[in-house]
Amino acid sequence: MATKKRPTQYKERLEKDHWREGSTPGSRWSVVQHEKNIHRIIIENNDTRMNVSQWFLLSSDRHHDNAHTDQDLESRHLKMCQKRHGIVLDFGDLFCAMQGKWDPRSDTSALRPEHQEGHYLDRLVKTAAEFYQPYSDSFGLITRGNHETAIIKRHQHDLTEALTARLSANSKVPVFNGGYTGWIIIGLYSGGSHFSLKMHYTHGLGAGGIMSHGTLATRRIASFISDADIMVSGHTHDSWLLTLASQRLITANGVYRTRIVPVHHVKCGTYKDEYGTGYGGWHIETGKPPKILGAVWMRLKWDGEYENGGLSVEFTRAD
Repeated sequence: MATKKRPTQYKERLEKDHWREGSTPGSRWSVVQHEKNIHRIIIENNDTRMNVSQWFLLSSDRHHDNAHTDQDLESRHLKMCQKRHGIVLDFGDLFCAMQGKWDPRSDTSALRPEHQEGHYLDRLVKTAAEFYQPYSDSFGLITRGNHETAIIKRHQHDLTEALTARLSANSKVPVFNGGYTGWIIIGLYSGGSHFSLKMHYTHGLGAGGIMSHGTLATRRIASFISDADIMVSGHTHDSWLLTLASQRLITANGVYRTRIVPVHHVKCGTYKDEYGTGYGGWHIETGKPPKILGAVWMRLKWDGEYENGGLSVEFTRAD
């Protein structure tokens, strides 16, 4: 649970930002960029009873342009997020971008027909923009994964920047992009006070693991990232939630005390089915298991009374 803070330096900026309707009737949300990899999601709620709830869709590894990606499932989740007035946070590898003639991993069976007309990288951006444009108002942030950074390294072409620029140009609100790692501060303004949770994201570390499924990385990343309430990653195409406890030293009116707080580690999953029927291919031949397709719903809510409550989150599978 987050502690209560008085809103100060952000109040002037609130009046100027682009607002979108929130999940709770009468609420609204906006995004402010502080650094390239630090963004703040501001939720404003006028209900003094703290009857507030906000939906988020946490996704990663869409690999949207791959022929084995379930675009129908993508659409279903994005439409549900729109209906809930939710916020999409996407954490890298939205593009697959492996089917260019320069890539030794290229496979014509993974190339969609709409990308066979030349100008491969430009076509990737164009078709992705056409697919995501109807949902652009729901996107809070799109970050980079190793597939996007590989294209930057080899071709000096930033697919994520190009996509968010296209979406922003044809939308009433800007679509922001972030780095491979970064922070998102989720702030609620209500009843004259400010409450917040801190989310740290990284596209992902390592290769997962046939036994641990990447859960061992929670301790590794926690050794050098501190003070996060939520830690989100992708990359390995695994999907799980692991909640650990952390002791924090807090102060209120000059009185110090300790508090045990939950730290939620979330692995987002994928929309790309690399296993299929198990017939063959790199994923099968290297002994990789099938993966659950989909993403993760996160619901921000208020727990307790106004004076002694705080923000909390709950997670469910989006599959």
